[in-house]
Amino acid sequence: MTSAAPAATPSTLTVEKIGGRIGAVISGLRLGGDLDAPTVAAIRAAVLEHKVVFFRDQQHLDADSHEAFGRLLGEPVAHPTVPSVDGKYAFAVDNDHGGRANQWHSDVTFVPAYPAFSILRAEVVPPYGGNTLWANTAAAYAELPDALKLLAENLRAEHTNDYDYAAVRPEAASTELKRFRTVFTSTKFRTEHPVVRVHPETGERTLLLGNFVKRLAGLRGTDSRAIIGVLQSHVERPENTVRWHWRAGDVALWDNRATQHYGVDDSDAHIRTLRRVTIDGDIPVGVDGRRSTLLEPTSVPDPSYGIASGASTDGALPEA
Repeated sequence: MTSAAPAATPSTLTVEKIGGRIGAVISGLRLGGDLDAPTVAAIRAAVLEHKVVFFRDQQHLDADSHEAFGRLLGEPVAHPTVPSVDGKYAFAVDNDHGGRANQWHSDVTFVPAYPAFSILRAEVVPPYGGNTLWANTAAAYAELPDALKLLAENLRAEHTNDYDYAAVRPEAASTELKRFRTVFTSTKFRTEHPVVRVHPETGERTLLLGNFVKRLAGLRGTDSRAIIGVLQSHVERPENTVRWHWRAGDVALWDNRATQHYGVDDSDAHIRTLRRVTIDGDIPVGVDGRRSTLLEPTSVPDPSYGIASGASTDGALPEA
């Protein structure tokens, strides 16, 4: 029986920047739950700086060690509506479970304390296509003209998991649409977030938008859609993005509070299987100091996912 490889230290860790505004590759590490504190601190610093970091050749990871690595960054959380696979916290991202999410989004923003970090591990990749793009929402905010910054800082947006999936994916089969309705929206969430949140670790201001946004509070539908489109277009600017070409064994770790991502649906019917572990986040705070508010539901049987950990509501859930 051979002993496990020793955990790497920061002296063996290298960080190579791959994009001007977002993205880096970290080398010299064997990921798992046995990394020491200085190494974890170095990884955390890298992802806060570069927003998304990538690790090649991590084929040794399985559901348990994937989750164990995640615990070094915080507390893993299950998806609030979709059942997990391969353990309590592993979330399937494949052809039938969100693997064709060709929409810009931050993970699970329809709840107040949406994930701080997401860790995505590639198991099976197609022979072509199936890349993922990430966008830096701090850079998007920073480049706004002052007038748009002032406007965005005074806006709040309603995020929900109950949206028109057929409009987003008109080619989806009826069985897929039915599954979306019965699983993804088994509990309907609505949360009001500030459009500009202050990052709790870096102090940066980031745009909090993406495909879970339904409308801007206090505005008519046409005005709401127009303003969302203008702000979202800055997030999606190519200069603010990085594109990752997956290989089996790759791991991506991103700051979900300062990024959006987009899974490109261009691999035809080829299998693409990834597993995601998400790390619990905190309640966003706007520039004006106001926190996000849970609008619906007002009573949740299991408030463990980003709901009762400090979220203000208009119903039965107390602040903690």
